[in-house]
Formats: sequence, structure tokens, C-alpha cells
Amino acid sequence: MWGTTGLTVPGQGGEIFWTYLNRVSSVTVFQVADSAAVSDKKAASPQGALRKVFMPEADASSFFKRRGKRAVKTQDEINAEQRQRLAADERRREYHEEQRNEFESHAEEEHDEQDERTREKTEQWREFHYDGLDPSYEYNRHTV
Repeated sequence: MWGTTGLTVPGQGGEIFWTYLNRVSSVTVFQVADSAAVSDKKAASPQGALRKVFMPEADASSFFKRRGKRAVKTQDEINAEQRQRLAADERRREYHEEQRNEFESHAEEEHDEQDERTREKTEQWREFHYDGLDPSYEYNRHTV
């Protein structure tokens, strides 16, 4: 039955019409996308950026097939994940080694500066308290 807002079915409120329209439009869009993505002309002679976008039909058909969550991973997938883990571990190890080396060099500089300040203060104290005797009279006097 035709109403003022389009095709409606009594009691349905137009839900069937919109569902049908949605499905028809999505099928149309996917057919256009498939024909553009798997074009024989472009797949036969890919140039530049097109090489990254278009692929042969055999590869394109299996591209969107997803493995189930519980399905067994292929050995290639396991190897790729392991390579990624090893690369991440190596980057982490190098980062921490660099941080440790920076800290050690900083700590060594601080230690050297503190030693230099201590040596200078000790030298100044000895110059100020020197009484001309060797060893110093103050430390060798006998108490009566």
C-alpha cells in the first residue's frame, strides 16, 4: 500500500521496504567494487601505485577469507609472529642497553667530579693547617 512516505506494509511501519532497499544497494555496491578491483586490463599491466592496489583475481578471492579464531595458524603465520616478537625484543634490549650506558657514564662523571671536589678541599685544608713541620707538630705532640 502506498502512503505519503513511500511504500509501506500495514503493521510493519516500512521496515521491510528499508531492509530490501539496503540489501539491493549493498549488492549493487559490491558488484561494482568487485568489477573494479579485479579488472583484467589493470591486473595484466600494473603500473606504479596501481601495483599496490590491484591484484590478480586468484589472490583477490582468497584475500578476504578469514581464518576462524580457533583454527590452527599456518607455519608461515607462526614464523612471522615469532620474527616480530624477536625484533621487538631486540629493539627493547638495545633501548635498555643505551639507557644503562647513559646512566653509567653520567654516574661516572658525577663520581669523578665529587672526587675532584674532595681532593681540592683536602688540599686546601692541608695548606691552611700546615705548620712547617713534617710530620705536623699538632699530631705528634706529647701530652704531659
